[in-house]
Order: sequence, then structure tokens, then C-alpha cells
Amino acid sequence: MSLAQHAPLIRRATAHDAAALAALAERTFRDTFAAQNSAHNMDLHCRSHYGAAMQAAEITRDDLVTLVAEAAGTLVAYAQLRLAAAPACVPGARPGEIQRFYVDRPWHGQGIAHTLMSACLHALTECACDTVWLGVWEHNPRAIAFYRRHGFVEVGDHCFALGDDPQRDILLARELSD
Repeated sequence: MSLAQHAPLIRRATAHDAAALAALAERTFRDTFAAQNSAHNMDLHCRSHYGAAMQAAEITRDDLVTLVAEAAGTLVAYAQLRLAAAPACVPGARPGEIQRFYVDRPWHGQGIAHTLMSACLHALTECACDTVWLGVWEHNPRAIAFYRRHGFVEVGDHCFALGDDPQRDILLARELSD
């Protein structure tokens, strides 16, 4: 049975999703960045950011919206939106951040990323955000191209600490329309 026969449903995460979300989050992060980073720094980052208890706490926070894509009872992608202060280079009176955006490797090329992005933009609009922004590693050309196809433009940069390795993230933003 092909993946296309199991069109994912995108919904808000619940506490019930915490363990599966933690596994998906760590797996997709490692799949995306392990080849270009040390095992030590990957382990440091994953230990401090992923785990069922951490994801359960994030799901209940008022300043975060966690969206998951589920197909045939399995989480296949997720995004986490953060409603907090943005860097000064980000335009807009009420910006919202796409803090995490990951699709499980078997689902790459199936269109789920585009559907998930649409859900993110809709959710941020519902939260009364006027701009959406995100940070993307400067050495991730596939992600940069994806975000640019969705109307994001470079507005600045900042440091992302991967373990004990300070890395440069490009900050991208775009206006949200009603």
C-alpha cells in the first residue's frame, strides 16, 4: 500500500501524542542534521530538547501551538509555532514563529510539507499574527528553497546552539494575509 493511500490528517497535538511526537521529533532532527554534525553535539541537543515529558509540557504551553500530521494512526510530520517576541529584524506588529517544521523521511516528496505549511499559516492567522518568521540553518539548502517557494524572504540571522557548536541560522519572514 502506498503512502498516498493514507492521506495525513493535520491536527493540534494532544497530551496523548507526547511519546510519539518525541520519537518523531528526535528522529527527524537526526535525519536532517546528523550527517553534518558531530554525534556529541547531536546527542547534547536531543537530550535537552526531546522526550515524552518535554513534548507533553510543550503541548500544554499557551505560547506554543503544536500541529501533527497523522496517517494510519502514525505521526508523520509536525510543526511547532511559537507566539513570543521576535528578533528586531522581523517585521510586523505581531509576528509568530515556525519554531520547528519536520516531515518524516518516508513522507518526503508526498506533498505533506506543503499541506503542513498551509496549516501553520492558517493557525498563525487565527492567532492574530500578521507576520510569520523562522530560522533555518545556512547549510540546509533544501529547506531554504522550500521556504522561499512559500514566500519567505531573508530578514537577518542569529546563532543557533547545536550542543556546544554555535551555528548560523538565516532568519526568513513573510507577511500573513487574512
